Amino acid sequence: MRFIYFILIFFFSFSAISQSEQLAKNYMDQGAYEKALTVYQRLYQKQPNRTRYLLGIVANHQQLEQFDTAEKLLLEQLKKSANNSTFYVEVGHHYDVQGKKEKATTYYQKAIEIHQLHTNQTYILARTFEKYSLLDQAAIVYEKGMEINPSSNYMLNLAKIYGEQGHLAKMFKSYLVLINKQPNYMIMVQRYFNDFITEDPLNDANSILRKLLIKELQLQPNLLYNQMLSWLFIQQKNYKKAFIQEKAIYKRNSESLQNIMELALISSDKGYYTVAEEILTYVINLPVQNSTKIYANQLLLRAKIKQDNPDKNASIVEAYHQLFETFGTDKNTLPLQIDYAHFLAFTLDQKKEGSSFLKKLLKKRLTRFQTARVKMEIADILVLDEKFNQALIYYTQIQNAIKNNSLAQEARFKVAKTSYYKGDFAWAQTQLNILKSSTSQLIANDAMELSLVISDNSLEDSTQTALKIFAKADLLSFQKNNTAAIAKYNEILTVHKGEKIEDEALLRQAKLLEKTGQYEQAKDNYLKILAFYKDDILADDAYYHLAELYATHLHQPEKAKEYYEQLIFNHADSIFFVEARKKYRTLRGDAIN
Repeated sequence: MRFIYFILIFFFSFSAISQSEQLAKNYMDQGAYEKALTVYQRLYQKQPNRTRYLLGIVANHQQLEQFDTAEKLLLEQLKKSANNSTFYVEVGHHYDVQGKKEKATTYYQKAIEIHQLHTNQTYILARTFEKYSLLDQAAIVYEKGMEINPSSNYMLNLAKIYGEQGHLAKMFKSYLVLINKQPNYMIMVQRYFNDFITEDPLNDANSILRKLLIKELQLQPNLLYNQMLSWLFIQQKNYKKAFIQEKAIYKRNSESLQNIMELALISSDKGYYTVAEEILTYVINLPVQNSTKIYANQLLLRAKIKQDNPDKNASIVEAYHQLFETFGTDKNTLPLQIDYAHFLAFTLDQKKEGSSFLKKLLKKRLTRFQTARVKMEIADILVLDEKFNQALIYYTQIQNAIKNNSLAQEARFKVAKTSYYKGDFAWAQTQLNILKSSTSQLIANDAMELSLVISDNSLEDSTQTALKIFAKADLLSFQKNNTAAIAKYNEILTVHKGEKIEDEALLRQAKLLEKTGQYEQAKDNYLKILAFYKDDILADDAYYHLAELYATHLHQPEKAKEYYEQLIFNHADSIFFVEARKKYRTLRGDAIN
């Protein structure tokens, strides 16, 4: 019982001290230095061995310009702990705040000299220098610490300091030494590099890193440097050069093709189809398993389809047939067969043929999940064909067959979307409310977005007239009938001008105008959003897409920079923030850190 009583007293005593210290810090943040000083003095009387309380007292005396009192306290403490190098920094800083630079430098130098005799203080001394932004001294301490004790590793700390100092070559070198010793730091180091690297290969940081990596490769062949070069080239969107590095890695360590396949996906997603096709052709020609060859061929055909060249459609159909002859039409090629049906329906407008092809697959012995994927594609084609009720049956079957699965959540979202297309907004909203807490962040975000479209545009218009037109325009867009969709959005902008749905219609129409090469009209839409709805939820979308438009198609980089800047400084919570900052830095020619 006494033991428990003692523990309780200790706990409450510790809690009270912590609260008092926080109170002192709050007083300092508010500029109430006399109050903060009183609290720190009381704490120091109770625990005179806690140097942070003494430093709190000193800091408040300094703020109150009671320098003699602060100096006396520091020098007394220095006598007690002459081997503690950090107190020399504190004394030096005391003279620094008074503008006594020479005296301050003397004490900083003394701290470094003592440190060489007591290298176990390396980290705490360097951090003390960093606390006062004395980066040159902090770097010296870390460097000396590793020199005297080679087993110690302060490369991460040192690299950060070099970066803050602008010593890019030293910074990159330090990070490379770190990941050479500890490869598990690779992803973290790449994140740090992202603060300096841009898409511009002529950017100073890009050039320094590239030259350093090539030099290190020449001195010491190491896959690490190939990997970092590949990463650098990907940031610069030079996927062909990245592929050269990935091939070199695979030839020396042919354990996995994962990185090469990921590079193909990135190239295709970014619209570099020629490079994607080159990478995938390389994989197909390797002596690898059939499953890998099938997947590579699937991605290759997807890349060809994305190019949207009607002249190639016949050869794409022929390519699918050849693959089915080579690899069969069993479970192993099921994803390829689903892709083929999608191509028939969505690209060639052969909806009946695509649907019939898929229904034949359902007669084969498939797993629940394979069946669900086939049914999902059938339902999508039915929506394309505006056979909404039939599509809803298939989506519901998927939900019931594989409950609590991401595929089931996707099916529920498509139920909502299909209901929305057919004008059943109440049922769509019911499904979307469930999906807002989906384990899939992407589905949850999509559900939230569609839910807001429905709810925001149902309050003022009980008949939902404008919303019905908007849903029809969205359906036309889904059907890739871009001209009709643009006209339908225009109906909203003409007949329902000034209503809440206008900004949504402007944004959706602008994106389709871009797709069809009508860049000036798209620009006008984005500008209207910023003119009339700059305080609404779609403002960051308009800023980003307008900046992209100026940077790519309208070739006005200064204008692009202006709108990226608006997004960065006024919409820090935007999903476009990180990408906008990188592109802004590229246009400006330097780094924002």
